This record gives sequence, C-alpha cells and structure tokens, in this order.
Amino acid sequence: MVLTRTDTIAMPHGSELMMLPGRSPVVFNVVSDQFETLSRNPFAPDEKIYPVAVFNSPGYVNRHFCAYACEKTAAPLPLFSYGAVGFGRNGFRSAALQVDTEPRQDLRLMPRAKVIHGVGRMGKKYPDNRLIRHLETCALEYGCPAGKNFFLQRYEAPLPTSRVCNARCLGCISLQSDTRLSACQDRITFTPTAEEIFQVSLEHISHVPKAVVSFGQGCEGEPLTAFQVIQPAIEMIRAATDKGTINLNTNASMPDHVKNLCRAGLDSMRVSMNSVRKHIYTAYFRPRSYSWNDICKSIDTAREQGRFVAVNYLNCPGVTDSQREVDALFAFIRDHDINMIQWRNLNYDPRAYFAAMEAVESGGPAMGMVRLIQALKKEFPPLVHGYFNPHLGVKS
Repeated sequence: MVLTRTDTIAMPHGSELMMLPGRSPVVFNVVSDQFETLSRNPFAPDEKIYPVAVFNSPGYVNRHFCAYACEKTAAPLPLFSYGAVGFGRNGFRSAALQVDTEPRQDLRLMPRAKVIHGVGRMGKKYPDNRLIRHLETCALEYGCPAGKNFFLQRYEAPLPTSRVCNARCLGCISLQSDTRLSACQDRITFTPTAEEIFQVSLEHISHVPKAVVSFGQGCEGEPLTAFQVIQPAIEMIRAATDKGTINLNTNASMPDHVKNLCRAGLDSMRVSMNSVRKHIYTAYFRPRSYSWNDICKSIDTAREQGRFVAVNYLNCPGVTDSQREVDALFAFIRDHDINMIQWRNLNYDPRAYFAAMEAVESGGPAMGMVRLIQALKKEFPPLVHGYFNPHLGVKS
C-alpha cells in the first residue's frame, strides 16, 4: 500500500524516530510504478541506507508498521513499536490514528524541575516508604510518565507491587529470557506492604481531582501474584475514602482473586491481550499456570459484580485487523460485555511477530485499523475507545 497525506497525520509531539539496523527500506518507485527494496542511497550509491520508523506518542495507534526487508543475520529489534512514517512538505507524518486526546502523558506538561520538587516533597513526608523510593527511580531515571504524574499530583498514580509473573510474554519489558533482547527497565525487587501502598494511594486520591491509582505496571510482574498485599491495601483505601478509581492492570489469570478484589473495593480491571484468539494469545503470553478459560472467567466475574472492564489490546497491523481476529473480537465483545478497548501498540519486532503468529494460525486478509474501529463503533455504540485508564465518575 502506498500511503498518502490522507492516510497520515502530522507526527505527534513527543514521538521518536528510530533507524532500523540490519534492514533495508521498502519503497515505491513512482517512475517504474512498483515497490523496491533499497540497500544503497540512490542519490549517493556509496552510502548504505536504513529504514526509519516512528514510536508514536501515547494516545496514537499505528495504522501500519514500517516497511522493510530484514537481513538474515539481523538481530531482533528492541522492544518498541515501529510505525510507518514519511516526510512531507511540512515535516514528518505518521500513519497513525489518535484514539485518546487526554494529555495525561504529554511530556510538555511534565517539567523535570517540578518532578524533582515533588520527589523532594514526598521524600520528606514519607521517608520510610519503599514504594515511593521505587517510583523516584521510575520518574527520574527511566522517565516513566506514570511515575512523574504521581510526583506532579495529576491523573493516574502507579502502584507496582509484584516481583514475579505467571506468564512469559515474548515482549516482556521488565524481564527477558531472550538473550538477544533487553528489558526496558528493572522489575521491582521487593513487595510493598499494604501500608506503603495505602500511603501512596491515599496521598494521590486526596490531592488529585478524578484520581486513578493502578496496580500492574511495566516495572513489575503480574499483580494478582501479590494478592496477599493488594487486597488489604484496597480495603484500607476504601475504609479511608470512597473517592478515586482503584484499577488493576492484569492478565486476569486468577478469577478467584479477581472476585475477592472486587468485593474489597476494586473499581476497574484492564486485561492485557494481544489477541482474542486462544492460540494466538497463548503463543505470545506463554502462560505458566493459567488458561484461556481463566481469563474469560475473570472478565465475567468482574462484570457480574458491576466492575468496569477494559481490554488492553496490543495492536500490530496485519494481525489485529486480520479477518479472523476481527470476527473473534466481535464475538468476544458480545460474549463478555467488556466496557472499553484501550488501543496500545505492541512493542515487538513487527515482522518477527507477524511471522510467529501466522505460523500458529493465519489471520487472513487485513481490513485496516480505521475500518476496524469504525465497524466496532457502529456495532457496539456503548463501547469506549481510548488509551488511558478512565476515572469512573459513574461505574458501569
């Protein structure tokens, strides 16, 4: 497909351009009217050239990934998403679709000086809270927007809790068994106490309008494995205040724990999935001790108790919008009554991912991400589309 101006948008602020080593760009030659793979710069044949992709800002979902051919000896790409990008008369343009306009992770609203000031303030107020010390590292060393937002007292505060995970995701960003890949950050090395979690949560909820606090972050494993501290922490929060939204980002692997957390006061649950096809999901998440049925039961359990349930849908064009995946998604929404899809770009080498998933089960022809989202909106009008965990003024 040849992208045009109408297929693209101005590259969102905060997006990052990335050169892809060990790969050659696939381009369209307007003179010969065909696609070509280039290994040398046509304007300077002595120069080797490489494809360029874009890592789009939060709130934007990729419509296409970067077109490239891969050398046999090339290492897997680092754990980012690789959207298609081009250069027009007025600058770079992304083949992306905006799905959320909230500036929750807009880096222009997170000046480092204010983050440092917030770190100092929290350090004085809670000198012994290890979870706050951990969030300091997230905010200042890793530049985590969620960590920054806690110290800036805005939007959503992270509550990383779990040291372990019961899945082995191909694209895990906190622990990698593939020696060719590097995790993006270190996983938390301790389990916070319920009191430490309570202090962070109440501090945030008390000072932030429409506050959200969330278990399940990129710097931890699966939060349900830390159920023993999460449940009492939620009970403590709800004993102190009925304000704010308590959210769980999870793989939904333990339905009994989900039921008890809902009873304790959990408001919402976001379930991470790369696919709603059992075998495609399993090939990517590689669960250790749970099954596809456990995920479905957890979602049904939360909905039965009136909790808001979102799917954190890890998007890769060509897989996510394939006909079999689309058919399965429509059936999944009908069967499980989810409230929201959070459109997230899969952080994994797209060609490697596509090949691995097609080897498990072909998805068939792709309908396009825009058409998919439009079809969902038409078929399921109440379904929310976005990127961030919402504050629940009115619970569904």
